[in-house]
Amino acid sequence: MSTQLLIGGRIHSPSSPDATAMAVADGTVVWLGAEQPGRALHPDAEIVDLDGAFVAPAFVDPHVHITATGLELTGLDLSKARSLEHCLELVRTFAAAHPAGVLLGSGWDETTWPERRAPTLAEIDAAVGPRPAYLSRVDAHSAVVSTALLDVVPGSTGFTPGAPLRAEAHHAVRVAALAGSSRAQRDSARRATLDRAAAHGIAAVHECSGPQIAGRADLAELLEFEHGVEVRAYWGEAVRSADEASALVGELGVHGLGGDLFVDGSLGSHTAWLRAPYTDENTSGVGYLDADAITAHLRACTLAGVQAGFHVIGDAAMDAVVAGFERVAAELGGPSVAARGHRVEHAEMLDPDQIAALARLGVIASVQPGFDAAWGGPDGMYAARLGERAVALNPFAAMAAAGISLAIGSDAPVTPLDPWAAVRAAVNHRTASNALSPRAAFAAATRGAWRAGGVRDGVAGTLVPGAPASYAIWEAEDLMVAAAADSVQRWSTDPRSRVPGLPPLRSDSPLPRCLRTVHRGETIYKA
Repeated sequence: MSTQLLIGGRIHSPSSPDATAMAVADGTVVWLGAEQPGRALHPDAEIVDLDGAFVAPAFVDPHVHITATGLELTGLDLSKARSLEHCLELVRTFAAAHPAGVLLGSGWDETTWPERRAPTLAEIDAAVGPRPAYLSRVDAHSAVVSTALLDVVPGSTGFTPGAPLRAEAHHAVRVAALAGSSRAQRDSARRATLDRAAAHGIAAVHECSGPQIAGRADLAELLEFEHGVEVRAYWGEAVRSADEASALVGELGVHGLGGDLFVDGSLGSHTAWLRAPYTDENTSGVGYLDADAITAHLRACTLAGVQAGFHVIGDAAMDAVVAGFERVAAELGGPSVAARGHRVEHAEMLDPDQIAALARLGVIASVQPGFDAAWGGPDGMYAARLGERAVALNPFAAMAAAGISLAIGSDAPVTPLDPWAAVRAAVNHRTASNALSPRAAFAAATRGAWRAGGVRDGVAGTLVPGAPASYAIWEAEDLMVAAAADSVQRWSTDPRSRVPGLPPLRSDSPLPRCLRTVHRGETIYKA
């Protein structure tokens, strides 16, 4: 048995919060404590001197679009566009430097521009010429394209000249644009994403794919792709029977039928399904699945023993999802539903009754605090779209208090693969009453995210004897113990509380820098 002994560090462990050393043997944590007894117990171990670094469980990102994220990392990133004209200039420059193939770009956000509007079809044609171009909005629920791409997509009905493509028209052009890229381009993108994940202390990601997102060919290529970061795949396609659910999981090799199974769209693209119209546009969004379809899918997956899930953002969409869960629970029993660990993705707009229902039915919520950091606040996109309703979005504290198991992720490329930034965003929610404590947020990005992926052994996402040796080593400031309430904070900073510390997560605190990422004992990143 080969053993490594990590010494001279600060180990985040609930079983040994004062540990400065950790022993790992064959991919498993076997011991934690002080250096001197560690050396005595493991005299032949390979010594790894941490030089004061902080060792913590590796992160898991439970909602990622791997190929799309990599195409942004390796291609045209429009998130830095400061205006409409700047965006078009970036497109023109990239098109000139890359004259062949489909032009792929993403990340533009017209709500941050002085012009407050998206590029038009004519403007894109002028920038790229007679070639296919697909430029997705930051939320990935609408896009502007060139005429050449529209001409090769028979399903692009519903296109309004001068406006971005939304709903089914957008889904059709997205799949066509990705199919127009080369295998080498897609593999390069996948490697870029997974390399970025490993460099940010992420040991595993959940790919949220589907027929309207990247298609079966992309999923098959991704599952063939080899990398040290573990990939768990979800497929967003509704089924109506247990046999159909089992067959689809077996055919595709996926772990569940959920992820981005769209019940609605996004707030930024005015396609999230709302009870009342948007404040800034006379629409209530788009509903892709009604309560009957949701019920059928949940029943089928529950009977087949398959984890199900839904992309749901608006309050009307959540009404439909809650109705589906309650119908299946009434038919099959609440414990049968809860045992499958079904998920809702995003879950941004919930009222107290919906929160109580999800908690009662054991539904896991995969959430993205980076959304609030990017678009929350009185001057943000949420307020522009929803008015006073915006302050109630992303009610993480109420969800956690009700007993909903939370998993924190990014929805990359919508927000970056940066788990410490996501944890910090949850702690510093723009609506203070919705914030999580640092401990709760960190747990949701580690233990909670493993649990959302069906790993419920009680030790995954922690550093305790018997846990998988999946950890990251960080250069970090002095550790502290903090909680959301002052009364709790005064107690939990007492050394007798035996609570492991975390790096400071104030909004102005520098984030830890990853020095090494290890997954099941294998180093997958080293600075």
